[in-house]
Amino acid sequence: MICHNCGAELPDGTLVCSSCGEAMHRGERIGKSITLCDDGKYRWVYKMNIFTDPTVFFLVWKIFAAIMLGIMLIIFFSDIGREDFFPDGLLSNLKVMGLMLLGMTVLVAVGCAVWGLIYGGKYIVEFEMDEHGINHKQIPVQAEKARKIGKAAALTGAAAGSFTATGAGINSQRTEMYSDFSKVTRVKPKRRFHVIKVNEGLFHNQVYAPAEDYELVLGYITEHCPKLKSSQ
Repeated sequence: MICHNCGAELPDGTLVCSSCGEAMHRGERIGKSITLCDDGKYRWVYKMNIFTDPTVFFLVWKIFAAIMLGIMLIIFFSDIGREDFFPDGLLSNLKVMGLMLLGMTVLVAVGCAVWGLIYGGKYIVEFEMDEHGINHKQIPVQAEKARKIGKAAALTGAAAGSFTATGAGINSQRTEMYSDFSKVTRVKPKRRFHVIKVNEGLFHNQVYAPAEDYELVLGYITEHCPKLKSSQ
């Protein structure tokens, strides 16, 4: 079992973490890593290797790619009326977009590598789930690091006059994500990466579950989302 406070690996049945002194959740073990606790909530801790699991990299890459695409569309429509737009202007815009995409990919990769080093190579989160919803939260040790990194990034972005960097820094300080099952409209499993994407309008939550308990978690989520449109 894994301590939900500091991420230390502990023998099954441990009542108090020998590393940080945190009391472990009491309840009935219903899966390899999932416990039905005395308060009626299902809880488990998921530990991801940041350097070998590309899930976080792809998530960050998609966010920045969407921002970059928006910028490029503005440039595209502002230039489309020019006489020399086709084909020279179009090719020039595509070249710039390609270079920006390449540069962004390198920056995201470097950023994820630095983030992984700061986190000790592991991203550790605790999940709490009941019939009303599911909460995804970083363990306290990593949550504090995330807040410090986010504040530093936001201040750096503000000093450089970059709204994108400032916004990303503010957003990275968020260490919990809660999905209300009554509002969830789409659940998308990614079994290869042990991820279940839970979408609530424009809000996206990523639920991680070990392979042994994956179908259990997926089944519970889909059964408790009345507005669910699709799942795979």
